[in-house]
Amino acid sequence: MDDQHEDTAAGLPARRLAAAGVADLLGGRSGTALDDVLDPAAARAALSGQDLSGQDLGLARAIAATTFRHLGVIRHALQARLAQGLPEDQPKLLAVLATGAAQILYLNVQDHAAVDLAVRLAKGDGRMRHLAGLVNAVLRRVSREKAAIRAEGDADPLGLNTPAWLAARWRAAYGDEAARGIAQAHARGAPLDLTVRAEPEAWAGRLGARVLTTGGSLRLDDARTPVPQLPGFAEGAWWVQDAAAALPARLLGVGPGERVADLCAAPGGKTAQLAAAGAQVLAVDRSSARLRRLEENLSRLSLAAETLAADALALPDEPAYDAVLLDAPCTATGTIRRHPDVAWTKREGDLARLTALQTRLLDKAAGLLRPGGRLVYCTCSLEPEEGEAQAEAFLARHPGFSRVPVAPGEVGGEADFVTARGELRTLPCHWPAGEDRGGIDGFFAVRLRRDPDSV
Repeated sequence: MDDQHEDTAAGLPARRLAAAGVADLLGGRSGTALDDVLDPAAARAALSGQDLSGQDLGLARAIAATTFRHLGVIRHALQARLAQGLPEDQPKLLAVLATGAAQILYLNVQDHAAVDLAVRLAKGDGRMRHLAGLVNAVLRRVSREKAAIRAEGDADPLGLNTPAWLAARWRAAYGDEAARGIAQAHARGAPLDLTVRAEPEAWAGRLGARVLTTGGSLRLDDARTPVPQLPGFAEGAWWVQDAAAALPARLLGVGPGERVADLCAAPGGKTAQLAAAGAQVLAVDRSSARLRRLEENLSRLSLAAETLAADALALPDEPAYDAVLLDAPCTATGTIRRHPDVAWTKREGDLARLTALQTRLLDKAAGLLRPGGRLVYCTCSLEPEEGEAQAEAFLARHPGFSRVPVAPGEVGGEADFVTARGELRTLPCHWPAGEDRGGIDGFFAVRLRRDPDSV
């Protein structure tokens, strides 16, 4: 079969894009996320100018995300079925095998179609054509043995489906039971959460959603309709935001007319919350592209904020703000249930660089606050160095600041979300699926106040 014929096979371009994205990340493409390699522009480049339909783009994302969500199980299964072991030095071959296995094991794809299209991918690449028989044999064996493979993965998601360095860290920080619960939550994925501007009960009814206890957030447990087609999207009644991500801005407690700096603001969910509360918001982000998306979201929501494409560290030290929200760059390990590639693209060595940046950003945020002003520092990380340790170190450096404890009543009475020191700490194993609650992203937040008489 020639390459031209292969390119016209139904579903093949979506599989090619998924495999290319997975190969990019497995090959160590630094600083890249799955969302970036699968956006429409990147997809067009990966497919030599070919445009995919929205349905095919969605399929490619589903295949790639599922591959990363279960990558530990998939790698283990492939390793056991390859006489020469995993082709670590051939990320394209590994990606074809892994995406094919992901479809067989975890997606509603007929096994023979998943095998056939993976073989076509191999035949369509001159450097893999001679391995098409291997791809066929391995994936057919995965198909025959898929029940056993899935059962093994379900039995030990922490040991089998979590990078060893993360499993060790979570055991040390939260204990074995919580670490296992975190891994189970990651394997299940995440429902769609929305933050509504008003009338959550009414919008829950229109959307077929439920109102979460944390207040202002709705959850669609089985959202199959594309987000732009959901009721309320066009009129700006809500925006997509995990329930945990919605908490830090609420803890800041801003009111009408207050001057607020939102640092590292994109993609803008927290900016929207602050603007909806009536604050005068300056949204700062170093990425012009991400800031443009923030501006587009604010326009759809009919909300106003001043935006600035700049490094927050370059802002002048002027104590001009009543409140500052700093959602600092981090390893993002709290978002793995939504972004499963994070588990496999981040490295433990990233922590030192990121914590140093967080320290500098915290000190900058402190210099922007007027006396008596409030600062909320947050990260979507499960790593204590990026959360609790940063808060303690900041207070040691800045005696003119004090912690303002979070009360369970501020987070819907969820006492498990609040630490003994009064800081917010959500874990993906909170709201477990066994209670039909669907989990929540891992977040840390601390609320700080500059003393009124500080100088």
